[in-house]
Amino acid sequence: MNGDMLFSIGDLARRTGLTVKAVRFYSDVGIVPPTDRSPAGYRRYGADAVARLDLVRTLRELGIDLATIRKVVDRRASLPEVAAAHAEALEVQIRVLRLRRAVLTVAARRGSTPAQLDVIHRLARLSAAERQGLIDDFLGAVFDGLHEHPAFAAVTRSMTPELPDNPEPEQVEAWVDLAELFEDSDFRATLHGMARDLASDRAADDTTGLPRVLAEAVRAQVAPALAAGVDPASSGAEPIIAGLTAHYAHILGYPAEPGDAEVRRRLGALLESMNDPRRDRYLSLLAVINGWPVPISLAPMLEWSVEALRAGMRQ
Repeated sequence: MNGDMLFSIGDLARRTGLTVKAVRFYSDVGIVPPTDRSPAGYRRYGADAVARLDLVRTLRELGIDLATIRKVVDRRASLPEVAAAHAEALEVQIRVLRLRRAVLTVAARRGSTPAQLDVIHRLARLSAAERQGLIDDFLGAVFDGLHEHPAFAAVTRSMTPELPDNPEPEQVEAWVDLAELFEDSDFRATLHGMARDLASDRAADDTTGLPRVLAEAVRAQVAPALAAGVDPASSGAEPIIAGLTAHYAHILGYPAEPGDAEVRRRLGALLESMNDPRRDRYLSLLAVINGWPVPISLAPMLEWSVEALRAGMRQ
């Protein structure tokens, strides 16, 4: 033997902070083999045993199994390779745990029954492909027969939820609510009717989504009137409705005057069909899931506009 200092199991335990039992275990399984034995037969270890045990302790604290640790200390596997593989595995575990936390948070917030918890869990743990299948089925029903329309791709993109890999609880809850809304056959039929009517009510070369353009016009022209307390049945509402009607006619390419009764009737019917609380709910949930700003409800503005249009036609 050379003159290098040798350590007992007790010495290694004191230097590494491990218990004597742990050091003996790692020695017994061959991860830290003894360098020599004393005349009395006690195991003795070289200075490299301290470094090995420090590495073993760190890897065990990181959750790496003994078989892999042995490969690392024996240099049959590189530490960077092992670290990368385990980091990837931990990322998967973290995503699973975050999803579980989100599901339990939603269930607690809702006061869910066991059956409701099962639904939340099932919808939350769908794979990306399974979620896309639900989305495609819903949007396919809404835009049935309209796939050749020039605005189809843009409109479907604007209506597609994209749940992130690591969703927050509110995003999971929004996804669950939206998935349940997908199953509302009446809502599907309502949106399909609106999409069909809008598609037939536009110039063939128009690639701008009419609902969005019209919604923007309503917000811009009606919101100030609502804030000012303008009565929709009063004369003060007429300039606003005239401007909205002219804008609608311009979008459609109609050679109509702002007071055209037929254009106003069609505009009123369209705005009334847009005023479905489920549509507002869909857009709000979509914004939460996709991380977009949640839109202000259009319902009060649509109601005001429809009432003002009806009042104007009665005069």
